Amino acid sequence: MTTVERTQVFLLPDLGEGLSEAEIVEWRVAVGDVVTVDQSVVEVETAKAVVDVPCPYAGRVVTLHGAAGEVRPVGQPLITIAPLDGGDEPAGHATYREEERAGSGNVLIGYGTGHGNTTRRRRRPRLTLAPDPADTAPTGDAAPTGGISAATDGAPGTGDVPGQPARPTALVISPIVRRLARERGIDLGTVRGTGLGGVIRRADVEAVPTVPAARLAAVPDPHVAPIPQAGSAPSTDGDVIIPLTGVRKAIADKLSRSRREIPEVTIWVDVDATGLLETRAAINAATPDAPVSILALLARICLSGLRRFPQLNARVDTEAQRIVQSAGVHLGIAAQTDRGLLVPVLRDAQRLTTAELAAELAATTTAARAGSLPPARLTGGTFTLNNYGVFGVDGSTPIINHPEAALLGVGRIVDKPWVVDGQLAVRKVTQLSLTFDHRVCDGGVAGGFLRHVADCVERPALLIAAV
Repeated sequence: MTTVERTQVFLLPDLGEGLSEAEIVEWRVAVGDVVTVDQSVVEVETAKAVVDVPCPYAGRVVTLHGAAGEVRPVGQPLITIAPLDGGDEPAGHATYREEERAGSGNVLIGYGTGHGNTTRRRRRPRLTLAPDPADTAPTGDAAPTGGISAATDGAPGTGDVPGQPARPTALVISPIVRRLARERGIDLGTVRGTGLGGVIRRADVEAVPTVPAARLAAVPDPHVAPIPQAGSAPSTDGDVIIPLTGVRKAIADKLSRSRREIPEVTIWVDVDATGLLETRAAINAATPDAPVSILALLARICLSGLRRFPQLNARVDTEAQRIVQSAGVHLGIAAQTDRGLLVPVLRDAQRLTTAELAAELAATTTAARAGSLPPARLTGGTFTLNNYGVFGVDGSTPIINHPEAALLGVGRIVDKPWVVDGQLAVRKVTQLSLTFDHRVCDGGVAGGFLRHVADCVERPALLIAAV
């Protein structure tokens, strides 16, 4: 049997949650590298998250199907692996044959089972210069020549311009880094990389002061073809083209669907949050090692309201023409991240104590901003809490997170004149807004929920009575 006949092709696996494709962000290996079972071989971006994909086969990389920035459908070839000959087996890989026979239980990092206790050694990726697009033409599936490509991003090399000094080569892994540099008008040839072998990371680009938008057109990217403009010369007005891909595309699709399908209504009320702030201060003084945030207290109040008004903890099943009220409250928390607005979900939040809510909220929002949440944590919510007050705004009429039925928004808490017992006083005031699907309830239910939330904000002791 020839080596070609014995090769194993790993297909892009089912990523769950109805995802049908993924964009290749970065290859972790190169053609010719030796990989072990469950070794991460590629980082991909889905509509839900950025995830590492492990390979279930061991051997030598023969082909990488697709280049960075390319979208691959689920079920299509991702990487081809050839088994190692006995003489090719590297030192330290005593478990290679055993792993090859056993296969893998993994689909994605963080999913299923794996060989977590197996000792593995990864080969460091080779730094190679990316070929000039004019010198090579892709045939079939692209097969990059190295695990990390070095691109000049428009910077001329030695001898390109007579009399001008040579410019350093910019080592770039990710198309996201190139895209960010273009958006900020940054020439990657002038950026010092802090990654392995001088690779430029996202943090390196973000640390560079941005330049005026008018200079953006002066930073070409050889990996992106210019956008033709009929009847005019290439644009110099600084327009920025941002493709709708990955998470941002999923957000756009979901918001558009929500606006098309849901007859939403927004109601709001101003409330005196002085008592809520005093309650939080008292709790944190008593338990300084486990501080409670205002968001955690608002989440607790929402859970109390949903216990009284379960009609809002629901979704509309349009195909079956029915309303489904959820048994548990899967609380979504709107979180602004570098990749867009995400809504990570705390499942069965009604089972958590206030202290547990605070801890889960802190950990979840941190993971969301770091991009380390698995796709399953970003779906399945039944009610969303949106603290847009962190942006310094008082009110909003947000779009419901489809297919949920309601969303509570909280504005900033500021000092305002307020009448207390017939006397004018300065109090901590915020605005609460409830956006709800009019198909699941009428104004009486929505108003009752919002009034209960407002009363608990003003008099947190009511939470005890509501338990």
